[in-house]
Amino acid sequence: MKKYVFLFSILLFSCTDEEVYTEIPEETTNTPTVPTDTNVNGVDMSDYFSINFENLPNYSNPDYPIHYINSVGDTNEPANNQATDEGAILGRILFFDKQLSVNNAVSCASCHQQGIAFTDNNQFSTGFDGVSITSAHSMRLLNARFYEGESFFWDKRAPNLEAQTTEPIINSIEMGFDESNGGLNALITKMNSIVYYPALFEMVFGDETITEERIQLALAQYIRCMVSTDSRFDEAFAQVYNPNAPGNGVGQDFPGFSVEENLGKQIFTTNEGGINCAGCHQLPSFSLAANSRSNGLDAGETIIFKSPSLKNIATSAQFMHDGRLTSLEEVVEFYNSGIQLGPALDNRLMQNGQPRRMNLSQAEKDALVAFLRTLTDETVVNDTKFSDPFLE
Repeated sequence: MKKYVFLFSILLFSCTDEEVYTEIPEETTNTPTVPTDTNVNGVDMSDYFSINFENLPNYSNPDYPIHYINSVGDTNEPANNQATDEGAILGRILFFDKQLSVNNAVSCASCHQQGIAFTDNNQFSTGFDGVSITSAHSMRLLNARFYEGESFFWDKRAPNLEAQTTEPIINSIEMGFDESNGGLNALITKMNSIVYYPALFEMVFGDETITEERIQLALAQYIRCMVSTDSRFDEAFAQVYNPNAPGNGVGQDFPGFSVEENLGKQIFTTNEGGINCAGCHQLPSFSLAANSRSNGLDAGETIIFKSPSLKNIATSAQFMHDGRLTSLEEVVEFYNSGIQLGPALDNRLMQNGQPRRMNLSQAEKDALVAFLRTLTDETVVNDTKFSDPFLE
């Protein structure tokens, strides 16, 4: 694990239960090329993309607010995949390209839509054939870089973001390049025949060779760049931030918050007059703590599911790994009164050997929902550097 840096890497969130590849090797190849406005290694990219390749968006050195810079701690970005503007732009193109599916029908972005924090409003997502559906809800992608546990998928079966990214592509339901359709070799052959990919891979890696590892590296760079820092919570926290105060000042009433929203913040962030949801959902990224265990969604649960960051949770239509809950009110009521006992239940959700009952009043539950709505960041879901780069 490395300390926080202003660089990014690669991930893609899938919904089914295929095996994953393990740790990727470090890429050290030739010197990447420098593109002109529209020409990259002899290919006129203006025929395909609305991107100025001579003035790429800033992915590699973002300007984070003070309460992020000094508070987020570690990231899961590996030393061999720190983001470059070129690498992240390649990842963005891969993320939105439907040609990475076996029949050119879906892309990563089909199930992870920018406008709703890179998730899907359907409980389960529809695969490349237009009929089959996934077995889990599409996970929000914001702030994925801040999950310190490193492993990914809801059930944490992938060892890192990089290993996860190509799993949807080779999945028999999602994008269709499974063994029956030739697997990654068939995809790479297809990509070599698409005029812009050899040129783009040379731009990033120094030569035209397309490999699974390089696809993983680029996708992860792009997705780790999806950082939310501009919600109402962030704006208010930045105003009261004090590195010498307990919790960096988060316990103060936030300017611009209603009485109800400040009450919800207290309930979320403290044990004194609250239930300390922040013990697992760590501020300010609201990413899950690495040591979090089961949330007791089902009795006897043995699988320890992870969760995405809670940023933009209010824009979701489905919640939990299987999308069984359909409102924030249902989510809050589950944690208030519905936690089930099981061998993997997190100790923070237990009391005297039994599932903890929060016993929140209706006003307190309403306040908690109101606070969760302050985590919505309209900037990141409208930022063009995360949008579809293809010309219509």
